Amino acid sequence: MKTGIIGLSSVGKSTLFQLLTGAPAAPPTGRPEPRLAIARVPDPRVDALAEMYQPKKKTYATVEYVDVPGVAKGEGAALVDLPALKGVDALVHVVRGFESETVPHPDGSVDALRDAKMLELELILADLGSVEKRLERLEANIKKANRSEDVLERAIFLKMKEHLEAERPLREIELSDDEKKRLRHYQFLSEKPVLLVANLGEAQIRDSAAFLERSGLKAYAARPGFGLSSVSATIEAEMAELSPEDAKAFRDDLGLEEPGLDRVIRTSYALLGLLSFLTAGEDECRAWTIRRGTKAPEAAGTIHSDIERGFIRAEVVSYDDLMKAGSLAACKEKGTVRLEGKEYEVRDGDVINFRFNV
Repeated sequence: MKTGIIGLSSVGKSTLFQLLTGAPAAPPTGRPEPRLAIARVPDPRVDALAEMYQPKKKTYATVEYVDVPGVAKGEGAALVDLPALKGVDALVHVVRGFESETVPHPDGSVDALRDAKMLELELILADLGSVEKRLERLEANIKKANRSEDVLERAIFLKMKEHLEAERPLREIELSDDEKKRLRHYQFLSEKPVLLVANLGEAQIRDSAAFLERSGLKAYAARPGFGLSSVSATIEAEMAELSPEDAKAFRDDLGLEEPGLDRVIRTSYALLGLLSFLTAGEDECRAWTIRRGTKAPEAAGTIHSDIERGFIRAEVVSYDDLMKAGSLAACKEKGTVRLEGKEYEVRDGDVINFRFNV
């Protein structure tokens, strides 16, 4: 699953990308290109299981991020490299909340809500252009052959065109299951879920909740398909240079319960509709990524196709029950281990051992 990081120039999105993924800084020369890297999803459950089982290794879930270059603002110019967003499943939109005399805002003033709306409109207009092009082709096809499939698709695209012309993103349009099915091969930018990340200065990050409320971002992100988070890329960069103990002391001084990067990664993961089930043993403790609603055999297939093919049962215990009992054996004595069949929908935090035969 891939997440595109977008934003206007001078908002700190490339810095955030580097901090999230550990990727090196981009070369200073030449035209900026999209960059791809992977971030681990912080999960204290993996750490706790590793303490219990003492495995040879532990493995976290991951999120794939694409750093999408911004485009210089100008008449008729896009504000983001739209082709670079092809294939992404969600968007992280970094908006600027910090002031800086050395790095002035391109529009002359810092207004996070204005910038959020500006780039959202860019995505809507890009989708409108795509919808209009498709409608032109459908009209031509209908004149030639008048296929019922083309007529039905035209009706859907006309509905989408009206929605977009009202400057409303496609993530807010109401479509029937049949209409969604007909559109499954298309990728529209304004239908993708968005995590708004406010990049703040040190004074603002001390009370980020107040900034998100005051700036209007909290109300703006209360719509379907949105998430909201805050971070200070400058502070996170400073903490990355410190020992874990000193970094914690720094966070405590700022009143931060956890690194802002952890919160951004976890929120991105959830926004993609993903969850983690866990496996634990002497060889490895690991978080496995699946889509919400995945049934047990398909979840088994993320480990190995043979396990899915030969699936018999899933031996399941919740992470919380396992931690309370102290061992799997104790869970079996307490009756908190369940045997689940093919129709079981795996839940976040399930610790699973799959029984299979091939």
